Amino acid sequence: MEPLQIDAQPELSRPIAVLAYAGWNDAASAATNAARLVVRRLGARRFAKIDPEIFYNFQESRPSVRISASGARELRWPNTEFFYARNPGGQHDIVVGIGVEPNLRWATYVKLQGELLRSLGVELVVSLGALLADVPHTRPTRVTGSSTDPEVAERLNLARSRYEGPTGIVGVLHQVLREQSLPAMSLWANVPHYVTTSQNPPASSALLQRLEDVLGVAFDYRELKAASERFIREVNIALSAKPEMLEYVKQLEEALEIVEAQDRDGEADPGDPGDVVGDIERFLREQRPGED
Repeated sequence: MEPLQIDAQPELSRPIAVLAYAGWNDAASAATNAARLVVRRLGARRFAKIDPEIFYNFQESRPSVRISASGARELRWPNTEFFYARNPGGQHDIVVGIGVEPNLRWATYVKLQGELLRSLGVELVVSLGALLADVPHTRPTRVTGSSTDPEVAERLNLARSRYEGPTGIVGVLHQVLREQSLPAMSLWANVPHYVTTSQNPPASSALLQRLEDVLGVAFDYRELKAASERFIREVNIALSAKPEMLEYVKQLEEALEIVEAQDRDGEADPGDPGDVVGDIERFLREQRPGED
């Protein structure tokens, strides 16, 4: 059996792909939760998946057991699935890939995805990530844009990634996409490192807001906004009895104010996606010779 299983390959109009992976590059599940919300809000249909058998050590990435609404026992394996959605209001259809960082054969895993995206005619890949950072939970989540491809970084006014050290599946993905001549960028949400929760709705919401501009779609935020407000209240309550933590949060707020002042003065490095989304359509047009 081939690892990549395609149910039916859709015909898409100038698609943009959004990819997110649970694991090292997904602090508080902010990236994968954002990608799942894109699937739900757009009514995206699954059209392909990657068989997990050769990519996971199931003693480390264990399958889980769920009880369905009918009471039946269901076994769920670590999975990578691909969905598509039409975008009648915009120029680009949308492909969404959601997976779990594999334990084995990373190069094969990402090459399969690159080949699939190329076969669909994808014009731009946007990976979502979330990282633990020295940021306060009391301020809007900071989202930065970057690319490991110098040309893409320059053309889209993105920060060029200068990170050195251990990397996750997103880093490997971007290297392979570059080798396959697929333009790619990343959106990263900064998650407060001192808030040890399995979910961070404000971070997921911030990623979605940036994606709206890139994809040319509008999402319904009511449910996520309520979850974000509840999250902030609960964190405030948890920290209220810890004066040393409250002082630490205040220090983070002051440090962030300095960074924001530099942004306003034009002293900061490129990377704020709010400054790059206007360049994306221009970049994509230039990838299609013969168009005005």
